[in-house]
Amino acid sequence: MNVESNYLIVEMAQETYKHEGILELESGEILKDFEIAFTTQGHLTTAKDNVIWVVHALTGDANAQDWWNGLIGEDKFYDPSKYFIVCANLLGSCYGSTNPLSTNPETGKTYYYDFPQLTTRDLARSLELLRKYLGISQIHTMIGGSLGGQVALEWSYLLESKVKNTVILASNAKTSPWTIGFNEAQRMAIEADSTWGSIDPEAGKKGLEAARAIAMISYRHPQDFALKQADTEEKLDNFRISSYLRYQGQKLANRFNAFSYWVLSKAMDSHDLGRGRGGTSQALSQIASRVLAIGIDRDLLFLKEESQYIASHAQKGTFREIQSAYGHDAFLIEYEQLQYILSSFYLENKP
Repeated sequence: MNVESNYLIVEMAQETYKHEGILELESGEILKDFEIAFTTQGHLTTAKDNVIWVVHALTGDANAQDWWNGLIGEDKFYDPSKYFIVCANLLGSCYGSTNPLSTNPETGKTYYYDFPQLTTRDLARSLELLRKYLGISQIHTMIGGSLGGQVALEWSYLLESKVKNTVILASNAKTSPWTIGFNEAQRMAIEADSTWGSIDPEAGKKGLEAARAIAMISYRHPQDFALKQADTEEKLDNFRISSYLRYQGQKLANRFNAFSYWVLSKAMDSHDLGRGRGGTSQALSQIASRVLAIGIDRDLLFLKEESQYIASHAQKGTFREIQSAYGHDAFLIEYEQLQYILSSFYLENKP
């Protein structure tokens, strides 16, 4: 399907790409006849040089304007009146793309625990199939944070000169043992749920609540909790932070599922840009695009030094820092700093 001409006149669209065929995965498994839900916003220019491709984080979806509303939208930094904005729901996620609760075309039954292992490289390769389907020959800017930054970095390597600018926020070139440890603790919480292992879409739901609570501790900085979750009165129990973490766990469990969480957290663990490419420094040096790596000074999950490493080893790398007590989640919150950093980056690289 040639969709280029159609996308010149479509301002907003929510669609599904249906891939007929197989995707050979790094694990040696295959994913057959999968679907990727995606959204587009805005118009392609005649030169088709204004594509902004957003890659979401672990529990995000294709509606980037919803969860990044301080950066994307009318009169925002990435304004759809100027840019053609694309965001796809990653494979394995439960917001419209093929995931463990989808039907396996080979068996006619739901995948559940038989869903194949995915890596960030697999996710990047699936997005590449979507790019070709959309007829997009050049990406002006690819941008992603956390897991989205890992996938964006992998994809930037594969795209070579087809992407002009790669913006990686609060992410890394290879997942650290520290981050894998947090993810493993969360999966252990899911495993500890007595319903995990049953053939039920709700399996592991209480475990997912606990997993999210563990994750929230890594997403924020102690100072942020001290400022917002400290109790003003003396007490022995029922602390404010306890209620906050339980609420966050329940909130996620009501919109996500343990199966997708398991698959995508495993994909994050797998991330290693240098695997089979001579190591991370060698692989980073092969990325053709300009790379802006943005670290957060108080990020406890993806340390700012990991962003500095990306910038220092990329051919055309730049490091910038967000200063925030929010910690890792600052890339979703600190819009003023992010806009300033992006504006400066584009000005510095203006022909």
